[in-house]
Amino acid sequence: MFSSDELEAAAALVHNQVPPSPQLRWPLLDEATGARVVVKHENHNPTGAFKVRGGVTFVDWLRRTQPESRGIITATRGNHGQSQARAAVAAGLRAVVYVPEGNSPEKNDAMRAWGAELRVHGQDFDTAREEAFRVAEAEGLTIVPPFHRELVRGVATYAWELLSAEPGIETLYVPIGCGSGICGCIAARDALGHRAEIVGVVSENARCAQLSVEAGRLVETNSAATFADGMAVRVPVQAALDIYGPGAARIIDVSDDLIAEAIRLFWTATHNAAEGAGAAPLAGLLKEKERMAGREVAVILCGGNIDAGRMVTVLKGGTPRP
Repeated sequence: MFSSDELEAAAALVHNQVPPSPQLRWPLLDEATGARVVVKHENHNPTGAFKVRGGVTFVDWLRRTQPESRGIITATRGNHGQSQARAAVAAGLRAVVYVPEGNSPEKNDAMRAWGAELRVHGQDFDTAREEAFRVAEAEGLTIVPPFHRELVRGVATYAWELLSAEPGIETLYVPIGCGSGICGCIAARDALGHRAEIVGVVSENARCAQLSVEAGRLVETNSAATFADGMAVRVPVQAALDIYGPGAARIIDVSDDLIAEAIRLFWTATHNAAEGAGAAPLAGLLKEKERMAGREVAVILCGGNIDAGRMVTVLKGGTPRP
């Protein structure tokens, strides 16, 4: 998907605004999982999530290729919207962001703080996305789709950092929403000639990516009812499926209860807050604990933007409602 030179150039661009995130080892995670675990801490980034990288590369591409653009419009559950608002407003552009009803109040506040013009529409992400696409032309704004080559090129820089620093990684767990994260990992692995197998993780209540890989075609679901909002996607993306279908070793699903367990484990073992999608890779490792015993494994803590109320529920031993 990308040459080594393209990813090096992306990393140089991203690192002008976003420093490389750490990849750290935590002995208590090794004890809990039986594997030798490396955590890629994308939760330490500006905006608290991996998406910030794609905002840098997408807006740079937009300014170079469409200098007449007055701004961007997109849909999100939160982290993508923060990323795009941050990059667009810094470049002097408008940033209109659609979210569904009942979206995370704290993520909504963060998007507004980064300069987003926030609009609420529909009952889920996919409905909000359809509305954003519908009004883009009428408002003279450039649509930022959930999956785009320049988004992936930026996102791939975290896997580039991780796999360059850790040549011994055998298995890498990464969550799947619309697919930029896992496709970035596959792109970086292939460009580096790394040996890691990449395992995609979805919620058992939002399995469109898993079902699509199994069927060899796009499979939509009727709902995506998970508190891990970064994975709450009903409609898969063909361009992403074309990459993670053949490129991932497997796609596994995890329950919301196991995701909550992984959030608690991140807190007790590392004292890092993880949102639902951010903890899903660790949940995937816990599900495959016997299979991964003694192996060199990486998990992507892709975001730490969990609402305070949900974190309280998790730390009390519960599982938040979607």
